[in-house]
Amino acid sequence: MVRAKAIHVVYAKWCPHCVPTTIEPMKKMASELGIPCNLYDIDSDAVKKADELVRKYGDWSEDYIIPQVFLEYEDGSFKHILTGYSEGVQYTKRAVENIVNGELFEKLKAEVSN
Repeated sequence: MVRAKAIHVVYAKWCPHCVPTTIEPMKKMASELGIPCNLYDIDSDAVKKADELVRKYGDWSEDYIIPQVFLEYEDGSFKHILTGYSEGVQYTKRAVENIVNGELFEKLKAEVSN
């Protein structure tokens, strides 16, 4: 099994779906896995990298929804694991909780301990 190398989060500082709803749990998850959590604020110079990640691996549209979260693996592959829910912050929060408390994170933690 290929191990996770990094978590990448495309976000905006002003977005309640992003800060703290998604950013804080993803930072904690990355810390527990011993990998970096790379943050790409769409309102900064990081927008080019953010757009590239979303275009290649995420839910792309000209005015895409944030946050979007990706796992990068040691083999260079990426997996899109979250797009925020425009229906409400509570839906994004639930989706983040499902990731943090779910099977994927358990598998990632098991890989670290092996």
